[in-house]
Amino acid sequence: MTVAQIEPAPALSARRRTLGRLLSRRDATVAAAFLVALVAVSIVGPFLVAHDPGQQDLRAVLSYPSREHWLGTDNLGRDILSRLVSATRVALTSSLEAVAIAAGVGIPIGMFIGYRGGWWDRIVMRIVEGVVAIPGLVLAICVLAVLGAGLTNAMLAIGLVFAMSLLRLTRAAVLAAREHLYVVTSQVIGTKDRVIMFRHVLPNVAAPLIVQVTLAFGAALLAEAGLSFLGLGVQPPQASWGSMLAESAPFAVRNWFIPLPPGLAIAFTVLSVNVLGDAVRDSVGRGVEGGSLRPVQVRLRGGGQALVSGPEVPPDERVSESTPTLDVRDLWVTFRSPRGDDVAAVSGVSFSIGPGETLGLVGESGCGKSATALAIAGLLPAGSTATAASVSLQGTELVTLSAREMRGVRGAQIGMVFQDPMSSLNPALTVGAQLREAIRLHGDTTRRAASARALELTEMVHIPGPARVLASYPHELSGGMAQRVMIAMALSCRPSLLIADEPTTALDVTVQGQVIDLLREVQAELGTSILFITHDLGVVADACDRAAVMYAGELVESADVTTLLRSPRHPYTAALIESRPMRDRKGERLAAIPGSVPAPGTWGAGCRFLDRCPSVADRCEAAQSLVDLGDRHQARCWRAVADQPVAAPTRDAS
Repeated sequence: MTVAQIEPAPALSARRRTLGRLLSRRDATVAAAFLVALVAVSIVGPFLVAHDPGQQDLRAVLSYPSREHWLGTDNLGRDILSRLVSATRVALTSSLEAVAIAAGVGIPIGMFIGYRGGWWDRIVMRIVEGVVAIPGLVLAICVLAVLGAGLTNAMLAIGLVFAMSLLRLTRAAVLAAREHLYVVTSQVIGTKDRVIMFRHVLPNVAAPLIVQVTLAFGAALLAEAGLSFLGLGVQPPQASWGSMLAESAPFAVRNWFIPLPPGLAIAFTVLSVNVLGDAVRDSVGRGVEGGSLRPVQVRLRGGGQALVSGPEVPPDERVSESTPTLDVRDLWVTFRSPRGDDVAAVSGVSFSIGPGETLGLVGESGCGKSATALAIAGLLPAGSTATAASVSLQGTELVTLSAREMRGVRGAQIGMVFQDPMSSLNPALTVGAQLREAIRLHGDTTRRAASARALELTEMVHIPGPARVLASYPHELSGGMAQRVMIAMALSCRPSLLIADEPTTALDVTVQGQVIDLLREVQAELGTSILFITHDLGVVADACDRAAVMYAGELVESADVTTLLRSPRHPYTAALIESRPMRDRKGERLAAIPGSVPAPGTWGAGCRFLDRCPSVADRCEAAQSLVDLGDRHQARCWRAVADQPVAAPTRDAS
């Protein structure tokens, strides 16, 4: 018997992953290609043009494009194409000079004052605040008035102006980074401050600095063109895009074409730099656009095999007697990989939650539980796509809603409680302000009515001293109290579905029990259905009516809690149950599942639990379907159909 082995994808460095994400964007690729072409023109262009940029031909003044002069001539009969090519080198080199000055001055000083603080920080920041109070172009003109007009002086002035913004950004990033424990650890072992700043702090604050430098290049190019247009930058007979615009302006009435080449060159270059800067921002950090639900489309593997063929279980066999609150059919979630292709993280998941029912979604980290929940709420990060045959919430088809319509659903019909309440609550606003905001966003109510509703919510979740808590900031609350606030916020508009993404993981055992009891009580009062995501099968047994087990992006078993815990029909479910700590098995070593969850993109064609299963057979190398075992019990294993027992990891005596 041979067992199919799943080869892990080769690990990629952070630099290659960032480059892969960057090149996967078509707009960034086009912008980068345009900028590369500009660099090539600036290097080899002067050797290829047919005319000298300064050569005058008074017989061909203000001529339109022709065979001899492809872009026409200016007011002195000079070839516009030759001057445009010459000006390209000026624009690029001058912008690089300005950015180099800004980075060379702003980043080191910002790192120093951000790390050292004290009077260094106070003095430098007062100077910076005085400088940034003056508009940048005005400040650059003042510097040129002292140093004199000229390209070098203009770039020095622009570089100093941009250095102030880079200094402030670097200081803010370093102020946040220096409080992290890895900096404290370096200080404890005696690392020099210089080494800490450049080896430990700088790599962790580099992402926003890279983005700012990229955007500063386009701003510097635009500033140089503006100064040259005013006669304070490039001096005749040297050409720049700004000076060409200034020279053509008085003659635009006689020849409308001559301002177009330098104007379009400035516009397209600045646009390309800004597009590339946006792509760099999304590649080195989290993007601003999230993935939303879309109608399912048939996706094909490289060989043409369909990945989507519809739900495996007919809807009437998995829907409860009454209309479900949430009905998910054939949900897929894909993420853009560093290589630029789409990798499925959730594949073909289908389930339903009845009115007032709690469904527990369990599995190890990396199985796709949170991705499933975020896809339902339309909150997936940039670079991801969610498709489904249907995601119905009380009869409303979510896959057909626009982003704006989905914002109306979140909060009003779907509430969410996240794992870490301290990270989910805004530290700059009081609890009352955040509760009132959630209430007023989805209801035409006054501030007084919203305040009364906020007080009612805090009482409903059993917060002692509700008036005091509403006036408090999140950091003034304990973890359990903050989680109660999150539950109150999620229930502020009486949603029909509450998604609780590991709401008890960060809490101690006593507080966990209180939160579970609170969710039960609120559910009984409001009739809310709950999707409860957790790693803890004990919590599932205590808080859920039904449970669904996920592994490697797909649903492997679902049933009511009692059936699932007493008669698991999938080896992974049995292994999870066996690995729970049990008081009646003292003196035995805790069972563990060997190996780890395979990463998306490394799944084989057969059972995804194949390489970890204790009872592998030849049939496991074939794809396994989710089959109905009756009484809403489903399992993705041929042993369940053959009514064969499933094996689980054994406990060893310690």
